[in-house]
Amino acid sequence: MRHNKAINHLGRQSGHRKALLANLASSLILEKRITTTVAKAKALKSYVEPLITKSKEDTTHSRRVVFSYLKDKNAVAELFRTVAPKIADRPGGYTRVLHIGFRQGDAAEMALVELVDFNEAALASAPKAAKKTTRRSTKKAAEQAPATETPATEAPAAEEAKAE
Repeated sequence: MRHNKAINHLGRQSGHRKALLANLASSLILEKRITTTVAKAKALKSYVEPLITKSKEDTTHSRRVVFSYLKDKNAVAELFRTVAPKIADRPGGYTRVLHIGFRQGDAAEMALVELVDFNEAALASAPKAAKKTTRRSTKKAAEQAPATETPATEAPAAEEAKAE
């Protein structure tokens, strides 16, 4: 049984696991999208999301706290300069884990981990929120639509007549 075992140890001792997650997090921040196993992706998500939340407040203390986890000044600079302003209004859920199949050699289940606000294809294809209408107002809108269109088409004709 695995009672009270909150984190996945990933088959590594604590020092190796911390280094692995720090390197994965640095790569994710620098590259915006990485491919790894599903177990590592889930562990990475719980590791990097608090760091991204911490980066919303750009203070010396928060930079030092994030650097103590990442151990890479380039990743810290990228996080605070480009990632933090883009996710400033998002209340959480900064990463997305997409399952992409199985690895050829050992059939390990693979996943794509990406920062949500940096996926340009998903942002472009996201549907715009349409105005919500009720059934009651559709009949009124249908009756008013032709009435508003006819004066608009008649107005240029009236202007032409005045010009002649």
